[in-house]
Amino acid sequence: MISIEHKTETRRTARAQAVVKAAPATIQRLKRNDLPKKDVLIVARTAGMMAAKKTPELLPDCHPLHLEAVEVLLEARKDRIHIESRVALTAKTGAEMEALTAVTVAALTVYDMLKPIDKNMEVTGIKLLEKTGGKSDRSFKIPPGFKAAVLVVSDRVSKGLYKDASGLKVVERLKSLGVKKISSATVPDDKDSIISALKGYCDKGVSLVLTTGGTGLSPRDVTVETVKKVIDREIPGIAETARAYGQRRTPYSMLSRGIAGQRGQSLIVTLPGSPKAAEEWWNALFPGLLHAFDVMRNQPGH
Repeated sequence: MISIEHKTETRRTARAQAVVKAAPATIQRLKRNDLPKKDVLIVARTAGMMAAKKTPELLPDCHPLHLEAVEVLLEARKDRIHIESRVALTAKTGAEMEALTAVTVAALTVYDMLKPIDKNMEVTGIKLLEKTGGKSDRSFKIPPGFKAAVLVVSDRVSKGLYKDASGLKVVERLKSLGVKKISSATVPDDKDSIISALKGYCDKGVSLVLTTGGTGLSPRDVTVETVKKVIDREIPGIAETARAYGQRRTPYSMLSRGIAGQRGQSLIVTLPGSPKAAEEWWNALFPGLLHAFDVMRNQPGH
């Protein structure tokens, strides 16, 4: 299976449909329940719901999911039976295959139960109608003029004693989002140096400033205290989200003191200095964090 270990859980839904074409006379007998195999729609509905829950056992690459809602609706029309499913859950991956499996098995059940009286039926129209959640609901178009900066806070890196890894990784991730204008710099664990760099970026209209390092518990970790002096207001949910994400992967995530906040129209987020921890914060926050800029620009609908 494709790894989804880095993803975050979101609310996800999927709707699918299938159609079983049959002779009008067959549909009339179905409605009267005048059939060798009784209660076709009831049995097919049950089969569809069971199939949704069995999807990972049928399709090798599907992840086992804890489904929270499965609905299968069947409607007998003039010359066909219309089948629709809806699946919902909160998970790291979507449930479109569960929705499609539900309608497919429901359609096959109808076919199986009606085939003694109709040899010319056709299963058709199997398709996904809608899916929500995941990346498709969290798209963000980088606006013109969007600038980002990465500030590495480290005594050792600033002195050339240690090669930076976290900052480079963050720059790569920004590029993967489509950010074209990215600045980067390194400063020691010194409050004045950090303040000067942050104010300089914000004064130049940098939209997003990401720092790495200085968020831990060592005596030289002063990034958090310094950022508090620079921002106009803190946004607690950003760091809370990242710590909650990390805590499910390591018990040490709770030791990070990282924060985030606004200075004017700039957003400042402090990431850990550890490359692995910085990557986890990134996975927890992006691309959802970018929605903040729609809100900050007072875009309609936000």
